[in-house]
Amino acid sequence: MNIPEKLNIAWLKENYIKKDITPKEVIAQIMERSDRNKRYNIWIEAPKIERISKYFDALGEPDYASKPLWGIPFAIKDNIDLKGYNTTAGCPDYAYTPKNSATVVKRLIDAGAIPMGKTNLDQFATGLVGTRSPYGEVHNSIHEELISGGSSAGSAVAVALGEVAFALGTDTAGSGRVPASLNNLVGYKPTIGAWPLEGVVPACASLDCVTVFTNSVWEAEMVDSVVRGFDKGDMWSKDVIRKDNRLPEKIIIPQNPINFHGPYATMYENAWSDSIEILKRTGVKIEIINTDFYQKAASLLYGGPCVAERWSDLGAFVTANADSVFPITRTILESGNRPDYTAESLYKTLHQLKKYKLMSDRLLEQGVLVFPTCAGTYARDVVRKNPIDTNSDMGRYTNHCNLLDMCAIAIPTVTMKDDMPFGVTLFASAENEHLIMGLSSKVAGLQ
Repeated sequence: MNIPEKLNIAWLKENYIKKDITPKEVIAQIMERSDRNKRYNIWIEAPKIERISKYFDALGEPDYASKPLWGIPFAIKDNIDLKGYNTTAGCPDYAYTPKNSATVVKRLIDAGAIPMGKTNLDQFATGLVGTRSPYGEVHNSIHEELISGGSSAGSAVAVALGEVAFALGTDTAGSGRVPASLNNLVGYKPTIGAWPLEGVVPACASLDCVTVFTNSVWEAEMVDSVVRGFDKGDMWSKDVIRKDNRLPEKIIIPQNPINFHGPYATMYENAWSDSIEILKRTGVKIEIINTDFYQKAASLLYGGPCVAERWSDLGAFVTANADSVFPITRTILESGNRPDYTAESLYKTLHQLKKYKLMSDRLLEQGVLVFPTCAGTYARDVVRKNPIDTNSDMGRYTNHCNLLDMCAIAIPTVTMKDDMPFGVTLFASAENEHLIMGLSSKVAGLQ
C-alpha cells in the first residue's frame, strides 16, 4: 500500500472512491505508525482495532453526499468526550467515562469520520508547551528534543506524523495554534461559540474553543463545514454563519518590534521578515500600526483575575486531589484563588478588556491582523527547568485572541534551517472568519 507519509482527506477520498484502498487498510497502517512512534507520547488511548472496528464496519459503501468524511481517521484531544472512552484531561484520577460523545465528535462520526483514540495534552489544557503531562512529554514531530507545543500536543503530532488526517484540539490561550506552528500544520480556531462545547472539559469555559489541526486550509474548512452549528443543549453555543471566503481590504502588521526569544530567536526574526514579504505578494494593502494593546490584553489572561475561571471549574478537584495534579499545573490553577482577585478587580479587568475589544474591532474593520504564531521555541529540557517563563513566552502573541472574541488561523509560511517550520497567525473580529480563510488560502497558493 502506497499510503502517503502525511494523510490528507483529498487523497483518502480519491482512493476510497477508486477502491484502491479501504478504511480497514488505512487503519492497519495507522496502527503500525502508532506502535513505531510510541516514544513521542502522542496517545493516552492509542488506536486499537477492537475499539475502532465498529466505526468502519458501520460505514457501508462510500457516500460522500451524506457522509462527507467517509472513512477519514481523526484524533481527539483527551479533554473532549468520546463515548466509551475515558476522558482524563491529562489527569488519571480525574478520569470519567462519558455516556455520550461531545457534540463536535458526534457530528464528525455521523459524517463518516473514524475516531482513532484520545491524545495527550498539557494537563487540564493548562500550558502551551506539551510537557505538562503524567502520560509523558509529547515530542516535537520534526526535532524530538524540542517542545511540541501545547496544550493540544498529541493531536498536532498525530497529524504531523501521519497517524490521522486531522485532529481535534481545544484553544483558550493558543493551544490550537502553537502546536500547529511548531509542527508545520494548519491550526484553525473558529469564533467562540461557532463549534459547540458540550462534552468538553472546561479550562476557561467562557473563552474555550474546539479547534482542528490539518495539513491544509481546505481540510480545515471541510471539518468546519461538518461541526459548525448551533447546539441547543450547549449554553455557550452560538449560531455563527461563516460567509463566503474573500480577501480582506487590509493586512495589519505590528509597528512595535516583535520580542523574539530563545536559542532560535535570530532564525525566527528572519522568518518573520520573509513572511511579511509573502503577505505583500497577496496584493492586499499592508498597514503598519502600533498594536501594543494586544499584548496588554494578553497579559490579563494569566496576570489578572480572569484565571479565577479555571479555579471555579477545577478548584474543588485540585483541593481534594492535590497530589494527583501535575505540580506546575497545580501552581497555575491555585493562582486563580488569590485573595486579591476580588469581584471588583474582575470587573475592572472585564471593563478594560471591553475597551481593548472595541479598539480591536475598529482597527480590524474588514481587515486581518498578523502576528508570528510563536516568536521562538525551546528544548524540552529547558522548559522542564524553567516552566513558567518559557510557557509565557510561547503565548505572547496568542493569549489576546479569545479574550477579545477573535477568530484565528495559524498557517505555515517559511521553512527555516534544519527543516524547522515557521508560521503566522491571521486574526479577525468574530464576524470575519471568511477574511482569515480567504487570506490563508491566498498565502498557501503563493508558497
